[in-house]
Amino acid sequence: MILRILKSREALLIAVIAALLALIASRFPAFIEPTNLVNVLTDTSPLIILALGQAIVILTRCIDLSVAANLALVGMVCAMLNVAVPGLPIPLIILIALGLGAILGAFNGILVWKLGIPPIVVTLGTLTIYRGLIFVISDGAWVNAHEMSASFTGFPRAEILGLPILAWLAILASIAFLIIIARTPLGRAFYAVGGNPHAAVYTGINVGKTQFWAFVLSGTLAGLTGYLWVARYSVAYVDIARGFELEVVAACVIGGIAIAGGAGSILGAILGALFLGIIKNALPVVGISPFWQLAISGAAIVIAVAFNARAGRAKGRVILKRAEAEALT
Repeated sequence: MILRILKSREALLIAVIAALLALIASRFPAFIEPTNLVNVLTDTSPLIILALGQAIVILTRCIDLSVAANLALVGMVCAMLNVAVPGLPIPLIILIALGLGAILGAFNGILVWKLGIPPIVVTLGTLTIYRGLIFVISDGAWVNAHEMSASFTGFPRAEILGLPILAWLAILASIAFLIIIARTPLGRAFYAVGGNPHAAVYTGINVGKTQFWAFVLSGTLAGLTGYLWVARYSVAYVDIARGFELEVVAACVIGGIAIAGGAGSILGAILGALFLGIIKNALPVVGISPFWQLAISGAAIVIAVAFNARAGRAKGRVILKRAEAEALT
C-alpha cells in the first residue's frame, strides 16, 4: 500500500514541487517566505479552479478548449454590469457569473451530447464564438479600474485568516470536487464513461448526459473565474486570458489526468496547477522571461502525455504477463 502511494503521480509531483522550491530557495530564500507563498497560491488560484473543471471533462474522454473564452466573456459581462449598476450586490454578480458560465458550458455539452460533434471541434468553435461575442457586446472597448466599483474589485483581494478570498475559493472548490469525484454517483460515472463508454452503457450510465454535466461544471467554474479575474486585475477586454486554456490542459495532464479519459485524480490536477504556478512565479525571479511559460507548458504537455502513454503500456504488459501465468497454471 505504502509502496503504491510512493509510486503514484501525486507523490511524484509533491516531491518535484518540494525539490523545485528547495532549488529556488537555495538562490532566492525570500521565495519560500510565507507571504510570497500566499502570493503564489493566489496567483495560481484561477488556474486551479479551471483545472478542476477541465479534469472532469478530460476524464470523460472530452476536452474543453473554450474555458478561457468563457472566462473572458463572463468577466466582460460582469464588468459591464458593474459599470451600468454600480450598486449591484457582489453575491448577485457571482450568481450571474456562475449561471452564465454554466449556460456556456451547457451549450458545449448539448452539441457534444445531442449532435455527436467531437468535443475538440465543438470547443474550438465556441472559443471563437465567445471571443466574438465579447467584441460585439463591448464594441472592442476596455472596462478599466476607474470605472469599476471598490466593492467589485475588492472582493477577491479581501483577506480571511491571512488568505485572500480568491485563494479560499480555490481551496473550497478543490474540496468540493474531491468530494464529488470520490463520494457521488456522478463522480464515479465520469471515470466509467472515460474508462469504457460501451461498458458504462450496460451499467445504465448515459454517456452523453454524463459528458454534458462535465461541460456544465467546467463552464460554471470558468464563469466564476471570469468575475474573479477581471475583479482582481481591474480590467476587462477582448483578449483577456487568451491562450490560458493551454495552461489549464497542461495542469491536468501534468497531474496525471489521462488525455484518453478514465484515469487520473483531482488531487493530481491541483498539484499540476501548483507546479505550473510555481514555475510562472519563479521565472522572473531567476531572470527568465515569463513569455517562456507557454513554451514550458507546451513541452510539459508533450512530456506528460508521453509519460502517461508509457506507463499505460507498462501496465498493459503486466496484465498480459499475469494472464499468461494464470493460463499456464
